[in-house]
Amino acid sequence: MTRVLAIDLGGTNLRAAVHTGDVRMLEALSREPAPANLDAFVIRIRALCAEAGAVEALGIAVPGLVEGSICRWVPNLPWLDSVDVARLFPGLRIALGNDAQIAMLAEAVEGSAKGMSDAILLAIGTGIGSAVLANSRIVAGARGGACSFGWACADTEDQGEERSGWLERVASGRALDALAQQIGLADGGRLIEAARAGEKAALAALEAPARRLGTALAGAVALLDPQAVLISGGLAEALDMIRLPLLAAMQRQLPPHLKHIVLRPGQFGSRAGLVGAALAGLAGREWRQVR
Repeated sequence: MTRVLAIDLGGTNLRAAVHTGDVRMLEALSREPAPANLDAFVIRIRALCAEAGAVEALGIAVPGLVEGSICRWVPNLPWLDSVDVARLFPGLRIALGNDAQIAMLAEAVEGSAKGMSDAILLAIGTGIGSAVLANSRIVAGARGGACSFGWACADTEDQGEERSGWLERVASGRALDALAQQIGLADGGRLIEAARAGEKAALAALEAPARRLGTALAGAVALLDPQAVLISGGLAEALDMIRLPLLAAMQRQLPPHLKHIVLRPGQFGSRAGLVGAALAGLAGREWRQVR
């Protein structure tokens, strides 16, 4: 069995694990702050490889645009921009991917989309990441940037922003934080707790982001005809509170043959990046083809 070092690199934290045979039982190595620069990243990955022992492959999930083994644009880690990761670690088989696409690999092979050929994944946390499985292949697009669903828009009056899309601004974790503060709560987590407790102001506050998310998702469902839409990231924990208004908004915009779309949480939660990175490392450059 190929020994894989799996890396889930976020804008804030780096997590590492070793795959030694069972992707569901990864051997955790580290959770630590993300490196501050490229030199620190290279030094740390080499140290983790040495700690893991006899590593043959490296699977890495990054929060940005990836093309092959090159990081094209990683907004929260700009020192990775234009870096060819394969050149940094000669002798290792490299599988590099956008974090949402890597999470989709985990869900398609061993998680909530297992056995499916077509699915959409939304990773909703501080921002919105997304990925599409179509005909058993994770869609990359011409330059690796397909399925950037946080940029979807269902508001013709919106003027747009360079750093974030409409859906990300109105339905992500930071949007819930803002709504919570409007009714005197600390953050989106407290908002969800209050809604779950039946507080009317909290339930009303969640209605708008759920409706916007469902309206935007209807376009993706109509375009792709997936078997399921998976919600992962922090908002997956609130799916019980937003499911009904989200589905109602989505179904209102869909034809009869698509109204029965399945909506479910991802199975791996915060571990999806590590599990997917391990699977990608095993598969190599063709990791987007789900077998």
